[in-house]
Amino acid sequence: MKQHSEKPREGQWINIDEMSLALNVPDNPIVGYIEGDGVGSDIWAASRPVFDAVVEKAYAGARKLCWWKIHAGEQSFKEFGSYFPEESFEAIRKCVIAIKGPLTTPVGGGFRSLNVTLRQKLDLYACVRPVKYISGTPSPMIRPEDVDMVVFRENTEDVYAGIEWKSGSNEAIKIISFLEAEMGVKLPSDAGVGLKPMSPTATKRLVRMAIKYALDNKRKRVTLVHKGNIMKYTEGAFRDWGYDLARSEFGDVVIFEDDLSNKYHGEVPDGKILVNDRIADAMFQQALLRPREYDVLAMPNLNGDYMSDALAAQVGGLGMAPGANIGDECAVFEATHGSAPKYAGLDKVNPGSMLLSGSMMLCRIGWHEAADLIEKGLAETIRSGVVTYDLARLLPGSKEVSCSGFGRAIIEMIQKN
Repeated sequence: MKQHSEKPREGQWINIDEMSLALNVPDNPIVGYIEGDGVGSDIWAASRPVFDAVVEKAYAGARKLCWWKIHAGEQSFKEFGSYFPEESFEAIRKCVIAIKGPLTTPVGGGFRSLNVTLRQKLDLYACVRPVKYISGTPSPMIRPEDVDMVVFRENTEDVYAGIEWKSGSNEAIKIISFLEAEMGVKLPSDAGVGLKPMSPTATKRLVRMAIKYALDNKRKRVTLVHKGNIMKYTEGAFRDWGYDLARSEFGDVVIFEDDLSNKYHGEVPDGKILVNDRIADAMFQQALLRPREYDVLAMPNLNGDYMSDALAAQVGGLGMAPGANIGDECAVFEATHGSAPKYAGLDKVNPGSMLLSGSMMLCRIGWHEAADLIEKGLAETIRSGVVTYDLARLLPGSKEVSCSGFGRAIIEMIQKN
């Protein structure tokens, strides 16, 4: 069997401080990449030159990303006989920071989802999705510029734990019989059954990361989004555990909604963060009607799945939505859309999601100047009317370019400005 790629000949490893979990990043870090399936190779080919260009522009050759190819997905299966070789998980742990394109879960391949497998195997417990409008992007909203939120979605529990049994299976029948005999719960005998686990451990580490993010990025609000009015011991407990964590670990900097009205006249004071909560269905309405009142959202997995995609639609869709899966030991940044196999190899799709995920990645390693160049170059290119087909059909008078052409246009914009 063919062996996994060897370590790059140049570059140094990123290390993590065991006590603070802070990253120690050399000037030439080894960064892993997974091209992905379908359009993955197209958007990676367009994005990698942009990443290299912004680092060169920002640091004049003093810093450099040293790329390390990591195998996963359909091409990995062809070369290694595995959709996600164990060596690939080890490679991500080794390089600490990686970026990936979309992966297609094989039918009958033994995986519920390659992406879920990645998150659970590496304990990437926080799915982080910033949603912010880029001027010039077509949107169905009247004021899409009001949307500027960051979703922290718990990645390891809730329905995505994947604990379920098929209708009529021996396992489902046993569970139904047990519930009726031991707990007095009556279910249809032919029901499929699933479990929805939530724990204080997983909840608190997610909320901790969300509050730390708010502090580090001068955000004013962290909102816990849940369905605790119905599911009191899972979603309701998520809310309660989140408040407990805020009080016990951040009591000197957090305030709550009663404080806001009774002590601070409705304004969050400098140096403080408001921690509040909203019922999930009400939050969807708030996101449409009053988006400026929300900064950071922390929520269980399924709520976060719905909410992050709905917010992305408000600012132009998944093609412009970055994302990351972050744990204490490593982080994987990703294009948030699917593999779109019908467009594979056509050099057509919008690489914006991959590009903005790369900006998140650069921020993660502390290279904020390079990250800013990606966002500014992308925005200026769109405002100039140079866009891929998905945006061109919604922008009369724009110039449609290919996926790689869009990447080149961004590089030209960065170098010019």
